[in-house]
Amino acid sequence: MGRVPLAWCLALCCCWRYAAPKDTQTEVDSPFVGNPGNITGARGLTGTLRCELQVQGEPPEVMWLQDGQILDLADNTQTQVPLGEDWQDEWKVISQLRISALQLTDAGKYQCVVHLAGRTFVSQPGFVKLEGLPYFLEEPEDKAVPANTPFNLSCQAQGPPEPVNLLWLQDAVPLVPVPGHSSQHSLQVPGLNKTSSFSCEAHNAKGVTTSRTATITVLPQRPHNLHVVSRQPTELEVAWTPGLSGIYPLTHCNLQAVLSDNRVGLWLGEPDPPEEPITLQVSVPPHQLRLEKLLPHTPYHIRVSCTSSQGPSPWTHWLPVETTEGVPLGPPENVSAMRNGSQALVRWQEPRVPLQGILLGYRLAYRGQDTPEVLMDIGLKREVTLELRGDRPVANLTVSVAAYTSAGDGPWSFPVPLEPWRPVSEPPSPAFSWPWWYVLLGAVVAAACVLILALFLVHRRKKETRYGEVFEPTVERGELVVRYRVRKSYSRRTTEATLNSLGISEELKEKLRDVMVDRHKVALGKTLGEGEFGAVMEGQLNQDDSILKVAVKTMKIAICTRSELEDFLSEAVCMKEFDHPNVMRLIGVCFQGSDREGFPEPVVILPFMKHGDLHSFLLYSRLGDQPVFLPTQMLVKFMADIASGMEYLSTKRFIHRDLAARNCMLNENMSVCVADFGLSKKIYNGDYYRQGRIAKMPVKWIAIESLADRVYTTKSDVWSFGVTMWEIATRGQTPYPGVENSEIYDYLRQGNRLKQPVDCLDGLYALMSQCWELNPRDRPSFAELREELENTLKALPPAQEPEEILYVNMDEGRSHLEPRGAAGGADPPDQPDSKDSCSCLTAAEVHSAGRYVLCPSTAPGPTLSADRGFPAPPGQEDGA
Repeated sequence: MGRVPLAWCLALCCCWRYAAPKDTQTEVDSPFVGNPGNITGARGLTGTLRCELQVQGEPPEVMWLQDGQILDLADNTQTQVPLGEDWQDEWKVISQLRISALQLTDAGKYQCVVHLAGRTFVSQPGFVKLEGLPYFLEEPEDKAVPANTPFNLSCQAQGPPEPVNLLWLQDAVPLVPVPGHSSQHSLQVPGLNKTSSFSCEAHNAKGVTTSRTATITVLPQRPHNLHVVSRQPTELEVAWTPGLSGIYPLTHCNLQAVLSDNRVGLWLGEPDPPEEPITLQVSVPPHQLRLEKLLPHTPYHIRVSCTSSQGPSPWTHWLPVETTEGVPLGPPENVSAMRNGSQALVRWQEPRVPLQGILLGYRLAYRGQDTPEVLMDIGLKREVTLELRGDRPVANLTVSVAAYTSAGDGPWSFPVPLEPWRPVSEPPSPAFSWPWWYVLLGAVVAAACVLILALFLVHRRKKETRYGEVFEPTVERGELVVRYRVRKSYSRRTTEATLNSLGISEELKEKLRDVMVDRHKVALGKTLGEGEFGAVMEGQLNQDDSILKVAVKTMKIAICTRSELEDFLSEAVCMKEFDHPNVMRLIGVCFQGSDREGFPEPVVILPFMKHGDLHSFLLYSRLGDQPVFLPTQMLVKFMADIASGMEYLSTKRFIHRDLAARNCMLNENMSVCVADFGLSKKIYNGDYYRQGRIAKMPVKWIAIESLADRVYTTKSDVWSFGVTMWEIATRGQTPYPGVENSEIYDYLRQGNRLKQPVDCLDGLYALMSQCWELNPRDRPSFAELREELENTLKALPPAQEPEEILYVNMDEGRSHLEPRGAAGGADPPDQPDSKDSCSCLTAAEVHSAGRYVLCPSTAPGPTLSADRGFPAPPGQEDGA
C-alpha cells in the first residue's frame, strides 16, 4: 500500500478536518452499518478489513485511512448492492481492504471515510497488530579466523511481540552468557583451536526461531620472525617461526619471492620478469629454505604463508633482502699493449658480461721473460702508460688485466705481448666519395627490378595464351597474325577461368547460363562462420538494378579433375531448381582463382538469413542475456516447416544426411528453411546411397543402420528429423547427454533412445519415437510427419504474439554461443581443417570431441558431393 500524492492528501485532510467534528457528534447520521474489525497475525500472512454503509442515491467512493492518513489502495475492492428497484433508492456499499504479506509498516489504526452531501463521515477504527515468531534482521556469517585469535559474531532479531531474547549456540550446545556483557546481539569469542559452528536462537512469547548456522574455520596464525640466515651472491637462506594452528598440524609452507624493482629476470637463466611472484612450496619442519640460482647483488622481497588442512594462514609482510656481490664473470675486452720508446701504452674495454656487483676498478699484471710479475691497481681508468726501466728492451713482455668488485677479482685476460709502435696515418680521401658497396647495392637493386618486370610480362603472356586466342589466320592470305581477343572473365583481379576455357561439355554450359555469376559483381565482407568444409562470409551481389545482401560460401577443398568439376557444376544446376519456401535456394555459383595448380575453387552464393541458424536461436532463447520463452506453438511450427522442406527434397530424390537444427535457418518471417547440403546426395538409381569414402559424420543424428553399414535413405533422414524435433523441444540441448560419440552405436543397439523432454507433448514424443524405429520401413514418411505436425498445430490454442522476437544477430560479431553462418553453410567450429580432396585419408578413428566421427572407407576414389554440398550425377553414387 502506498500514499496518495501530497496535494490530494492535503485537500482531503482539510475537508475531513472541518467536517469530521460536526459528523462525529451525531452518530445517528453516520451511514456506516459495519466497521473494520481487528487483525492480529504473524509477519507474511494476509489480512482483510471490511466496511459496510447504507446510503440514499448514488453510492459514494469509500477511502481508507491508516493512522489518519489516506492510503492509495491497490487491493481495495468495493461492492455496491441496490436495496430498491430504482437507482435513486437506498444502496448498500461494501468496501474490503486486503493487506498481503503483513509487515511492521502495516500495523496501526484503520478507518473508512466517505463524502456525502458536502459532509465527511468516518467509521469506527479497526486495529492491525503484528504478532508471531521472532524475525531475524541479522544472522551470523561464515568466517575464517587465525587460531586462538579473538573475533565477534552478530545476530539481531525482533518481534512483535517483544521482548526478544537471544541465545547463542556453539556446535549445537547453548553458551552461558558472559557476566557483565549486556548486549545479546554480539558474541565475543576469545579464540578457537578447531573449526566450529555457531548459531543463535531468538525467543519471544510466540516461540523460538533459529538463525542460519555459521561455520568458523580456524586457520594457522601468520608466521613471524621471517629473517635471513645466510647470504651468498646467488643464494639466500631464510627461516621463519610458524604461528599456532590449533589442533590441525601444518602440512606445508609457501614462500613467494619477487624482484624489488623492474630489472629483468628473477632467477639466473630467466630472461623475462614474471607477471606474478614466484611461489615455492616447502615441506615442514624445518621452517627454513635455501633460495638458489638468484641474481648477485640484487634486491628481492619475500613473504611466507603456512597451510594446514583447514587452509592457508595470512601472508607475512614483505621482507626486503639482497644477495651479496659477486666477482665479474669475464675479463676486460680488447686488451692491447704498444711500446713507444721507454714507455708502453696499455688499453682495454669494460667486460661485456655481468659484473655481478659494483665495479671498483682494474688490476694490471705484466712480466718479462726473465723478470718477476708486477701487479698494479689502476682504478677505474681503462688505459695506463708503463715506464720501462733500463736502456735494454724488455724481452717478451706480456700484459694481463682483470676487473674487480668488493667480492674479489674477476678472470684475467689472456696475456697480450708488447708490440712496437705503429703510427697510424689518415688515408687520402678518394675523388669519388661513395663507398664501393653503395655502387654494388644499386646494381643489385636495378637487376632485381628488371627480373621482376620480366617475370610479370611472361606471366601476363601466359595468361593471355591460356584464356584468349593469340594467333588467328587471316581471311585474305591464311597467314598467322596476332589478333588477341581476351575472353570474358569473372574477375579481373584473379586468374579465374571462364566457361569456354574449362573444357566442359556444351550441354552443361547451356544449363549453366542461369547458374553462373560474375565474380567481380560479388563484394565480400566479414566472415560469419567457418568450419571443416568451408567458410561463410557476408557479401553483396551487385545486380542490374539493385544490390542484394547474400551469404558467400567458399570451399576449402580442391577440384583436381575435369570429372569432379563437371560433377560439381551438375549438382549446382540441380540445386538451382529448388523452389520451396522451406528449402534454402541457391542464387548462383562462381569461381575464384586458386594458388594451387589445377581447376579454380568454387564459390557458392546463398541468401543471407538475418536471424541465423535454428540451433543458435534456441540456445539464445534459453541461455541468452535476456531469456525468452518460446511457446509450444512456435516450436511445433518450426518442426512442421522442416518436415515440409524435407518432404520437398524427398520428392526430388535428395538425401540430406546432415539434418539438424544447426543446419536449419530462420528467414525474415521466422519460417525455417532446410539448409547446408554439405553432405547431401541425389539418388539417381535405386532408393539408397552407400557412402564409399572416409567422411566426418554427425553421429548423434545418424540412423542406426547408417552407423552400421554407411547406407543412407530417405528413412535415415527421418531418423535425423526425430533427433531435430528433440533438439527443438529441448530448446537447443545436445542429444544423448552423457553418452560419448564412440558409444552411440552400442547405446542405440541396446534399445535406448532419447528421453521425453520436459513439457513436451505426449503426441510429439510419440512422433519422435516413430522416427527412431529400428526397421526403417516402420518409420513415417515426411509427408505423414508434416500432416501430423500441422494437425497438432491446429489443435493447439493460438499463441500470444510476443512483444519482441528473439534475433540471433549475425552483424555484431560472434559470442561463445556462435551462430554458424547466415546461410547455414559453415560447419561446426570445433572441426579440424579438412584435407585436400586430392589426398587420401588412411585411418578410421573415432573422434569423441565434437559431433563427428571418421567412417572407414570401402571404395577408393573421391566422392564430390560428400564434401561439396551438391548431388552427384549418374554413375557417381557409390564414389567409384
